[in-house]
Amino acid sequence: MVVRGRHESGNAVLLTGVTGFVGMEVLARYLERSDRRIITLVRAADDRTARARVDAVLNNLFGVRGRRYSKRVDAVAADLLAPSLGLSSACLQTLARRASTIVHSAASVSFTLPLEEARAVNVGGTRQMLDLAELALAHGGLDRYAQVSTAYVAGDHCGSFGEHDLDVGQSFHNSYEQSKFESEQLVRSRAGLPFSILRPSIVVGDRRSGWTAAFNVLYWPLRAFARGLFTAVPAIPSAPVDVVSIDYVADAIHALCEARDSVGETFHLTAGANATTMEEISSLASRYFRRPLPKVLSPVEFAALERDASPLQRSALEGSRVYFPYFAMGAVFDDAVARARLDPAGILVSPLRDYLERLLDFATRTRWGKRPILRGEALSA
Repeated sequence: MVVRGRHESGNAVLLTGVTGFVGMEVLARYLERSDRRIITLVRAADDRTARARVDAVLNNLFGVRGRRYSKRVDAVAADLLAPSLGLSSACLQTLARRASTIVHSAASVSFTLPLEEARAVNVGGTRQMLDLAELALAHGGLDRYAQVSTAYVAGDHCGSFGEHDLDVGQSFHNSYEQSKFESEQLVRSRAGLPFSILRPSIVVGDRRSGWTAAFNVLYWPLRAFARGLFTAVPAIPSAPVDVVSIDYVADAIHALCEARDSVGETFHLTAGANATTMEEISSLASRYFRRPLPKVLSPVEFAALERDASPLQRSALEGSRVYFPYFAMGAVFDDAVARARLDPAGILVSPLRDYLERLLDFATRTRWGKRPILRGEALSA
C-alpha cells in the first residue's frame, strides 16, 4: 500500500467516498484550503486501480491543476463490506497512526435497495470506519470522526425536526433513510469518540456554475417538465422542499470538521428557513422553459396519471416514484446549531430561487448528464 515511509505519522485527513458527489467536493476543499496530506479509501481491486480512480477525480475537479495535488493524496484500495476493510493489521495500524481527522461519506444512496443490502453498506461500512476511528483514538491522534448522514433520517416525521433529534417515532420512506438512521445510532453508541454528524438535505449543483455529478431527486421533475412529458408535478404545493447546493454542503463539512468546538454535535446542512416549495419551483421552471405553469398534484393524484400515460410517460413514472415523498414532506429542518457555527464564518445557505436558473443552464447544456462537463471546466467557464 502507499502509506509508508516519511508519511507514516502526521496530521492526515482520511476520507471515504471521494469518488462520490459530496466526497469529491470535500476532497477539493481540503486540497485547496490546507496543506494536510489526504488518505483516501477507495473501492478497488488494488492500490494501483485505486490510484487511477483518485487521479480521475482530481482531473474532474481541477483539470490539469489536479496533477499538482496528486502527490498529497494517498490512494488505498479498501472494501467497506470486508472484515477490517479488507486491509492487513499492519495497514490498519499505519492508517490509525496517521489519521487525525476521519470524514466518512461513502454510502449507498440508492432508495430501492432491499433493506439488508442497504444496511450492509451503510451500517456495516460505518461500523468498520468506527473501528478504525477507535484504533486511531487509541493511538492518541484522533481529533474528529465525522459521519455524513442525511436530514431525511427524519423519515415521515411531521413538524420541526431538530439537530439533536433522531428517534422521534418516525417511519421511513425507503431503505436509504432507515439505514442512515441506524448508522447514526451506531455512531452515537461509541462512548468517548470525538464525533460530529453532518446531515445534508437534497443536494443539487454548484450555485455558481450549476455543475453537478448527480441528476437525481429534484432534477427528475424538472427534466420531465422540460421534455414535455407531464403537465403536472407530484407534490403538496405548500410543503417545504429543502434544497442545498453542493458548494454550501462541502464548505460547511470542511469548516465544521476543522472547528474544535463542534465535537459531539449534529448539524443540519439544510436550507432551513430558506426552503422552497414545489409550487415555487414549478413557477420558476415554467418561466425558464417557457411552458405553461404545471399543475401541482398530490403524489397519489399524480401516480393516477399512469392510467392514461404513454409508454414513455410510464417509463418516467416507474423510475421516479421513489422521489415523490421528497416533494410532500411534513418535516421542517431546524438548523440553528449549524447557523450559529457557519454564519460567523460567512458560510451561508442560499434559497434555490437565487441559483435555479444556473442549475437548469448546466442541465440543459449537458443534456441532463448525457454530455458530461468536468467540474474544473464548469467552474472556470
